[in-house]
Formats: sequence, structure tokens, C-alpha cells
Amino acid sequence: MQIPDSAPFSEEQRTALNRILPSISPSQLTWLTGFVAGLQAALQQPGLAPASALEQSVMPAPAALPSLPGTAATQSSLAIVYGSESGNAEGLAQQARKEAGKRGFKATVIDMADRSVAALAKEKNLMVITSTWGDGDPPDNAVALHAAIMAPSAPSFAGVSYAVCGLGDTSYDKFCQTGKDFDRRLEELGAERFFDRVDCDTDYDAPFAKWLDGALGELQKRSSGGATVAAVPAVASAAVASGYGKKNPFPAPLKEKILLSGRGSEKEVWHHEFLLEGSGMSYEPGDSLAIVPANRMEDVDALLAAGNFQGTSVTVEGSSCDLATALRVHFDCTTLTKNVASKYNEIAKSGKLTQLLADSEACRNYLYGRQVVDLLADFPVKGLSAADFLGLLRRLPPRLYSIASSLRAHPDEVHLTVAAVRYQSHGRERVGVASTYLADRVLAGATVPVYITPNKNFKLPADRDTPIIMIGPGTGVAPFRAFLQERQAVGATGRNWLFFGDQRYTLDFLYQVEWQEYLKDGLLTRLDVAFSRDQKHKIYVQNRMEERAAELWRWLEEGAFVYVCGDANRMAGDVHETLIRIAETCGGKPRAEAESYIEGLRQTKRYLRDVY
Repeated sequence: MQIPDSAPFSEEQRTALNRILPSISPSQLTWLTGFVAGLQAALQQPGLAPASALEQSVMPAPAALPSLPGTAATQSSLAIVYGSESGNAEGLAQQARKEAGKRGFKATVIDMADRSVAALAKEKNLMVITSTWGDGDPPDNAVALHAAIMAPSAPSFAGVSYAVCGLGDTSYDKFCQTGKDFDRRLEELGAERFFDRVDCDTDYDAPFAKWLDGALGELQKRSSGGATVAAVPAVASAAVASGYGKKNPFPAPLKEKILLSGRGSEKEVWHHEFLLEGSGMSYEPGDSLAIVPANRMEDVDALLAAGNFQGTSVTVEGSSCDLATALRVHFDCTTLTKNVASKYNEIAKSGKLTQLLADSEACRNYLYGRQVVDLLADFPVKGLSAADFLGLLRRLPPRLYSIASSLRAHPDEVHLTVAAVRYQSHGRERVGVASTYLADRVLAGATVPVYITPNKNFKLPADRDTPIIMIGPGTGVAPFRAFLQERQAVGATGRNWLFFGDQRYTLDFLYQVEWQEYLKDGLLTRLDVAFSRDQKHKIYVQNRMEERAAELWRWLEEGAFVYVCGDANRMAGDVHETLIRIAETCGGKPRAEAESYIEGLRQTKRYLRDVY
């Protein structure tokens, strides 16, 4: 049931209510009814302001929880700290808090950006849940804490009991490196590991649940003198159980797709518009849309030919299907990692592959540009069973794309800006799984399984008067299209400055007409563009930033937020260095102070990045 448009609420209030009401359980609704009745009674007191009435309203107490063995005596505290880039680790931290509460712990979730290493060393029980960004770096909100705890000056953690869960991607060499760093360093500083670390790949739900159950079980034993404390059963919510999300993606119809790149461009960038009507899903600018793709049949056929597998029937999640279907729909059958090659060699027992795996540089060179099919062709195994082969592969992960639209501007729609990846390598044609799935195989009217992935670390300022600086070359401009649509829809008065870059003005100026319209009507205060291939000397967004350094510095000093989206390998680092130089030259700061200034922007959430 939705709040009708005729209800005495503003559009913003109706939107907020419609987001939360479907998830409220019957017991929560009963509590809320009593609370509102108390608030209404308080408001009837003469001269009482609404804020005071809220404080004085009678709040019905929640039903008492059943007594559990050991809980009354212990009520042990548990600090759950998270390092998160896209929100996954934060979500798991909240899940851990709820489960810990059911087991009698007084659990608190802490953003790594909000806690000093000295304060963390005073905790009794510590649970660390952290992702790894890129190839071994800590996520943005964990950078400062990671540096502090790794420093020689880090305090002793003697008396602290801890457990670590790492999130990562096995396609990177330094898989779950940040989790490993925290685990090792905490032990070095004198903390006691109460449960072994788990390193989770992109399909993390099952291993995390197993780790959490084991970790909390062990902590319970310690807190209650060895007795096992039963968990309080959760109250099921029909609304949540039937909702769309990661475990139940919504089949979103494709309304339209438009090729943004001009004929002759070296890139192939598509604008996709999906319909969300009937999904109950909502999003905010800065969030991402997860696409659940399928592999190309050409890649599956190449694998079947190279592997010459024994048997074609396999079991996936308790159901039987043919191997081709399993490879096309369920498994990541293209990405070749050292982990996959190592597991394969346990079957192949190839001396040549053994030597290759033992030489880090040679192994890295071999893996670069190759896929699983190359491994099967280069190191063939006779009689490899289909089941054994599937055991080498991870599940096909969803692909996350920054949302390029505002829900207020486009109700029941979500837009994406996606570059189709195509290249030749080692004699084979290679493609991006999800990008070409959308570009080549999804036609208007067809449905794609999707779900929303919130990103709390990449949001517009709460104050609509705050100026913002957006730096988004290439498809990194996607969330800034959403930002501007949102600011226009809500009537925000803050100034908006966009830096955009790509290869050629006439072929690669994504959403050019829209930006020009925003400039014309005053929504976009400034637009600076950099097209690297339109002249002999390549010009990038960071060069435009240098040219506008004095004005950019004034915006920063006036409270502007800075957003960066796009390539992590070079662009993000170059932009970061440029910001430091601007603080040096225009702010008159020595290098160390300039670095601290930019770091201060990050810690106060005025410098936000969504890079990949």
C-alpha cells in the first residue's frame, strides 16, 4: 500500500514514507501506532512546539526479549568496524550487529573513518569486516585507520580479542589484502584472534554467514564461561521476504538504448534505460545498478571444444542442468586467475604449469589477456569431468554500474552509461561479459535481472546550497548526470561545476546536448572539457583543473564538495595529485600541509570517489 498523492504530505515526505512502510513488520506497526498516538496527545498541550512534543510523547516499550542463559550476566560489548568502498562491507557489518544482538551482545557498528586507532585499541571485543579496493589497497573510508594501525607508532592492542572478515575479488593478485593486513597487524600489536579470518570472493553471502555464526559462537563461549547461548529467533517479514534484491533480482524491461559514440569513435558507449515499475525498488543519485549477465554462447562453445569434458549433466544448487547452461548462466567461465590455474593444476599435474605458477612475474605475464579457455588449450587434461571443471570456477558475479539518472526526474526508470568492451588477445576475440551482453543481446522490451546497490559514500550534500565539483571523464560522467537531474528536480541552489574528458569532441562528447542545456538554464555553473586526441599534445581533465586552479581553490574554500568517478588506474591518482598541487600553489601550503588538507576533505566526506 502506497501513500496517496492526496495525503497531506510533501512529495519528499511521501517518497520517504513509501520507502519504509512496506518493510515494517506487524509488531513494528503496532509500536509505531502507539508512538504516534502519544505524539498527537502531546501536541494538544497549549503552546508546546512539535519538537518538544516529540520529546514528551509516550513511547511504548518494546516487548521484552526472552531470558537467555548467560545474557543477563554478560551483555558483552562488541565493536564491529567496517571498511567499505561500495557498501557491501557496511551491509555485512549491520547484519553482524543484528545477529550479535540476538545472541545477547551489545554490538556497535563503526565506520573506520570515524574511529582512531587509539580508541580502537580500547575495545574488548573487535570484529573487522573490510573490503579491498583494486589490487590490494584499503577502501577510501579505511585509508587513514589502515595507515595508522600499520605505522610503527600504533598502540598496543593487548587485551583485545578480534576476528577479521575480508571481502575481495580473486581476479586480483592481492585478494582480500586489506583484511589480511588488519589480521596480521592486530596480532603483531598483541591482540588475540578469537576466530580465524575468512577471505570472501564476490559471492560472499554463504562464507560470511558461516564465518559469522562460528565467530559469534566462539565469542559466546568465552563470554558465558563456555556455555552456548541460543540466538533469539528473528521475526519474519513478508514484505522483505518477497522484495527484490541481490537474492531475488528484478526482471527489468529495457525501454530504450542509444549509441552515444559517434561513427568512427574508438569507443562504443551505450545509454540504457530500464523500467522499474512494479519492483518496489528505489535509489538515490550515487547508487549503482547491479546487472546479472549471461556469458556469450560463443565463449561457452569454445570451452566445450577445448575441454572435451566427460559427461554433460551437472548439478547446480541442487538442480540438474546441462554443462552448457551452467557455463552460460551460473559460472564465471572466462576470468583466468592464479587461483583458478592452481586448482586446475591439481588435476592437470603439469610440470610446465607448476613452474609457471612458481614464478610470479612469468605467471602474471601468462595470465594477462588470457582466459580459462586458453588454460584448457595450453595444458589439456584427458577425461576431465564436467563436475570437476565447474569446481574450479567461481559463480558468475553481477556487474555494478553507476546509475545515470534521478528517480525524481525519471520515475520508475533507471539509466546506465556503459562502454562495450571488445579486444583481441593471444589470437582470440575477447569481450566484456556484461557490457556486450547489454550491447549485443538485450533488445528493447527484453528483461534483464537487476537490483540496486546503495553507495552511502557517494552522495550529494544534504545542504542543497552547497557547491559541488564533479570530475568524470568517459563513462565516469554517469553519476553526475544523475546529480544534476536530482538538483534540478529538488530546486537545489548550490553551484555545479563539471569537468568532463574523452578522446574526441565530435565523437565522444557524451550527453553533450544535455550539458549545454544545463549551462543555458543556469543549472550547470561551469563546464570544462578535455579531449585528449583533438591535438598533438594530449589534454586531460587534470590539465583543465590546473588551468582553473585559482577558481577551483576558491570553491574549495567556500565549502564545495569534490566528486571523482571513473578510471582508478591512472585518472583518479592524477586528479588526486592535482588537488594536492592546487592546495600548494593556490593555498600557499607546504607539501605535507597540502596533503593533510586534501585528506581532511576526504575524512569530512567533502572529497568522494567512485573509481574502478
